[in-house]
Amino acid sequence: MHDSASARGRPEHRRASDVMEVLLAIAPDPELDPEAAERVIRRLRSEISDLDVESLHAGSHAPAPDTAKGADAVTTGAIVVALSATGGVFTALIETVRDHLARSSARHRVSLTIDGDTLELERASATERRELIDAYIRRHAGS
Repeated sequence: MHDSASARGRPEHRRASDVMEVLLAIAPDPELDPEAAERVIRRLRSEISDLDVESLHAGSHAPAPDTAKGADAVTTGAIVVALSATGGVFTALIETVRDHLARSSARHRVSLTIDGDTLELERASATERRELIDAYIRRHAGS
């Protein structure tokens, strides 16, 4: 995995259609101070970088959620993740985001967007979140 827009030395036969881009917009709990909010964004980015993704880089900042106190880099972090459309990396990405949210008692929100289809994760019960995630994965796995 590289932490830049350039793709790593992947096989020449891999086509651009084999790679999907996911935009993650991270809105830490609005009650957090700016330093704590920045740590939330860095922690999730680090967890994602441990996955077998093609590239990971800062994206243009997504619009702040209605509950956010502003749309700066601390309030809303945007990460563009390029990953193989096959092989389970997409599912691993979704599970990483889900686990990240589940470990925190704060009110963080993460949205994932692929080709205009957005999934927002925050305060849903574990069952509701699982159903939403499963439906989203079915729509995009193997795209």
